[in-house]
Amino acid sequence: MKNKNKRNNFFLPTPPWQPDLNNGSGDEIEESSALSGIIESGSVTVKKGNHLIHCLTVIGQIEGHYILPAQNKTTKYEHVIPQLVAIEESDEIDGLILILNTVGGDIEAGLAIAELVSGMTTPTVSLVLGGGHSIGVPLAVSTDKSFITPSATMTIHPVRMNGLVLGVPQTLSYFEQMQERIVKFVSDNSEIPADRFREMMLATGELVLDVGTVLTGESAVDEGLIDSLGSLSDALECLYSMIEERENNTPKG
Repeated sequence: MKNKNKRNNFFLPTPPWQPDLNNGSGDEIEESSALSGIIESGSVTVKKGNHLIHCLTVIGQIEGHYILPAQNKTTKYEHVIPQLVAIEESDEIDGLILILNTVGGDIEAGLAIAELVSGMTTPTVSLVLGGGHSIGVPLAVSTDKSFITPSATMTIHPVRMNGLVLGVPQTLSYFEQMQERIVKFVSDNSEIPADRFREMMLATGELVLDVGTVLTGESAVDEGLIDSLGSLSDALECLYSMIEERENNTPKG
């Protein structure tokens, strides 16, 4: 077995969304840039062979228009959206791997990120670790290929709202419209039929004090929600294959 020098695979050009931290030379500056990307936005860019891929993590709760308490682990949509635009427009980045371990969060922020990912021409792969719950489900299926580890779970439930809710017909109509947006996006971007997803969303008897369904990794694949069971190596192998296929099919100028 070859001794792989992992330091040589750690490639950190200054991404367009980060300040230039590479004004200098040496390993110390490279490590500083790497740590900055991970700490500030939960992302890192790595190189293997001729392929440069970006790893983006969605962890904890997806933060929307309101700032969550400091003790909450959050993914801020204003950090993620510029990264996705920069990745799509970059001539250097060949692919994106999206790693999810999220309890969900702001519906519109989550859907905004999912819509951006689904509209990218850059090859994309997602991997659900731990959990991909609530609005994390659309995020998981938004990529070209999706993977889930056997120990991970996904929770599907109706739209919920905190704070003041007006008891008027318009409120119910709003909830129904929002749920249908989620159902349509998930069914359009996976193999699960809309009726089956809606049925799991409204199931009773499985969740304590709530309605909905919890799917294990294997069940998520069986239902057609996720493409494959797998780990990090499987997701990366798939992403590299997609990158190479795209390069082979791109006419040379």
